[in-house]
Amino acid sequence: MNKNVIRIFSASLKILLHLVLIVLLTVVTQIGGVIYLITLIVVKKNASRRRLKKGVVFSVLYLSATFLIVPYVAPLFGRERIKETENITAHNFFYKLANRNYVRPELNKALQHIAKDFDRKNNGIQLVYLDANFPFIDKFPLLPHLSHNDGKKIDVSFVYNEQNGALTNKKPSVSGYGVYENPTTREYDQITVCKRKGYWQYDFPKYLTFGKVNKDIEFSIMGTRQLANSIVKQSEIGKLFIEPHLKTRLKLNSGKVRYHGCQAVRHDDHIHFQLK
Repeated sequence: MNKNVIRIFSASLKILLHLVLIVLLTVVTQIGGVIYLITLIVVKKNASRRRLKKGVVFSVLYLSATFLIVPYVAPLFGRERIKETENITAHNFFYKLANRNYVRPELNKALQHIAKDFDRKNNGIQLVYLDANFPFIDKFPLLPHLSHNDGKKIDVSFVYNEQNGALTNKKPSVSGYGVYENPTTREYDQITVCKRKGYWQYDFPKYLTFGKVNKDIEFSIMGTRQLANSIVKQSEIGKLFIEPHLKTRLKLNSGKVRYHGCQAVRHDDHIHFQLK
């Protein structure tokens, strides 16, 4: 293999790696791919210590865009950053860092009402959100979700008990997803039904926990039922998705409580709800 072929192969591989990074950053954060492209333009190819400079420039540009620019541009697209209070918080910093914490103003207001209503019943127990939506462009997918693409949807965590029965803000996984409250032998098992039909993705979030934590806590029927009821009583909310066995166990009688279908993923690790 002559030097020209090696040079062409090396250049092609670098381009491919750049493309992979651009796609990955776009999928995870929406704006990261564009920021990476800008970084490649700003940091010249012949710059000394180029990798270090690229890392620094990308970090500065990305953080500046995420926390200083995007929150002021997003309202032009009908979305705003979730307003965090003592009653509302992200499960972890990733959701804010990755720009996955944007909703329509109506949903933001509903979240405030839900959190206050729930706090009145359970002082100090927070509404903990997971994935919401990206800040820009309707129909832009927020993977791995099928429908978080219009500012109208959000996932929130279940509520859990300490071993002494007291409610806690602790959750059982690092990501907030993937630790299931499985159906008992006496409950309807929609999960098995979907998997037997060939919907392999239905169980996929179990690979997205990024680690299990707080193994001494347990699912709170009372706390999660109260949270779900606080959600569905808001007039702006049109649907709440949860697994059928939990709808029965929690005695959720509202017509807003629906089943999401086998084409999605299972919802016995979180609650999904959305505007009308």
